[in-house]
Amino acid sequence: MVAMRRRTLAALPLLTAASALSGCAAFGSDRSGIVVTTNILGDLVRNVVGDETDVTVLMGADADPHSFGVSAQQAAALERAELVVHNGLGLEEGVIGHVEAAVAAGVPDLAVGEHVDPIEYTADATAGQPDPHFWTDPVRVRDAVDVIADRVIEHVAGVDADRVRANADAYGAQLDELHEHTSELFGRIPEEHRKLVTNHHVFGYLAERYGFEVIGAVVPSGTTLASPSASDLKDLADAVAASGVPAVFADSSQPDLLVQAMAAETGVDIEVIPLFTESLTQPDQGAGTYLEMAYGNAEAIADGLT
Repeated sequence: MVAMRRRTLAALPLLTAASALSGCAAFGSDRSGIVVTTNILGDLVRNVVGDETDVTVLMGADADPHSFGVSAQQAAALERAELVVHNGLGLEEGVIGHVEAAVAAGVPDLAVGEHVDPIEYTADATAGQPDPHFWTDPVRVRDAVDVIADRVIEHVAGVDADRVRANADAYGAQLDELHEHTSELFGRIPEEHRKLVTNHHVFGYLAERYGFEVIGAVVPSGTTLASPSASDLKDLADAVAASGVPAVFADSSQPDLLVQAMAAETGVDIEVIPLFTESLTQPDQGAGTYLEMAYGNAEAIADGLT
């Protein structure tokens, strides 16, 4: 992560120089639209904005927000935006340098995760660091929608504030229904099975909201860029065997060989269930929208642990 951070920051002088050459035009009346980093946030923003302004999403379907890097064209789009919406809390490790460059040049931004009562990781090497995966909690996503609406109305010229508020309220009602449905599903899981093991730490917010215990993660980190040691794998396998958890969960966009190996290490029959955790998919692949992703994950968790 440190190496990637240094490479990103090293590119900033070039980006800043390009901005200087473009003069006031890049940061004056020529600004237009909203640029969003992740596709999950992009879906939220589009539901809030509707057709009031253009929304450009940097990360396409199945992108890993931890490792994604922007193109020169995307970096330029960040500097031409009226508003940049990003997750924050350390999620977009390969993009944040370009976001910071745009902000330094005067582009307004919204780090959504910082406005929804973020929590910290509590285990392994990431303990004490902010957890960026707030979207696993629909209640916080509901709060995020209102924050997005406020910032769009404040910074994006020409939008109809009443329409933006109405869009946010309508989508918020759908998120309320998601929360109620998820609460009902998880209420059916026996107390002794309300335990989560994943391929990396991603469900802390869900666990806090719905009363799960996070046993651990195959990769003991909040980022997909880390790797487990042999002792990490053995310790987690022992914890899983002791807990009696019937299933572990792996991100559907990543190979689950490590999860399978950990399950085999326990010597007991443990199902490995794919979830959509870091990114939306193409429309016909199971998680084309945030709501589809969240409903699908809730049902998969409930089915796997009931």
